[in-house]
Amino acid sequence: MTVRRREAGSVTAELAVGMVAVAMVLVVVLAVAAATVAQVRCVDAARSAARAAALGEDDASVRDTAARVAGSGATVTTTRADGWITVTVSTPLVAQGPFTGLRATGSATGRTEP
Repeated sequence: MTVRRREAGSVTAELAVGMVAVAMVLVVVLAVAAATVAQVRCVDAARSAARAAALGEDDASVRDTAARVAGSGATVTTTRADGWITVTVSTPLVAQGPFTGLRATGSATGRTEP
């Protein structure tokens, strides 16, 4: 098997380009997975907080419940109207970097019990 001189480094160059592409795809997949986990946590936190509010807990306790499930840095808002409560939980997807404005948000509504 003979190798021509002008093709001697082509496999190495192709491997280097391929590895960069694989690394970029891996970063994108991990970012989407992290965003999905944050979204699910926000929805779970909103659902737990809405249930606590429906059972008669005060707004401070409802916020504590949501913050415990969603994690630190979560923003919790509650709205009560006509026997219903809506809890919205929002948390940043990225703490630092160029995408700091991206947030995951979840909302849940429940009827308050007498």
